Amino acid sequence: MSQPVLHTSQVLRQIAIGHIQAIDESLFDRQPAGFNNTIRWNVGHIVYWLDRYASMSFGLPSSVPDSYGTLFSSGTKPADWEMTPPSKEELVGMLGTQLDGLSELTGAMLEQQLDSPFIMGSFRFDTAGKLFNFALVHEAIHLGTITSLLKTAK
Repeated sequence: MSQPVLHTSQVLRQIAIGHIQAIDESLFDRQPAGFNNTIRWNVGHIVYWLDRYASMSFGLPSSVPDSYGTLFSSGTKPADWEMTPPSKEELVGMLGTQLDGLSELTGAMLEQQLDSPFIMGSFRFDTAGKLFNFALVHEAIHLGTITSLLKTAK
């Protein structure tokens, strides 16, 4: 069962990269009415949280700059930014670097128990695979938000 999850992670990330690369950067910072964030924030949020989930799931060291937490963690928003966010090119590069890392994951890694369960509201994740699978759902949700933002921002 773990190989399909690993394959899905790579396919999802390839779709995300292709979709995001096709978006003109001039649209990255538009925040249409009814949306809490922008395309740039959602892309950064995807990068930041896959990095965090990989650290929690597999014990991998963080590969994103510290500023990503300040800019893209849950509860942040562009209106509060006091630093220049990364460019589209940097964000797409980070997505690609993470895609390369996904190919190094193994089924055995997904079976590992977490040192301590990750609890989010009523959800409990106790294995690397369960948390990593949630990371994929999370990415897909934000990719859908990016698609909605793009349609509204044009």
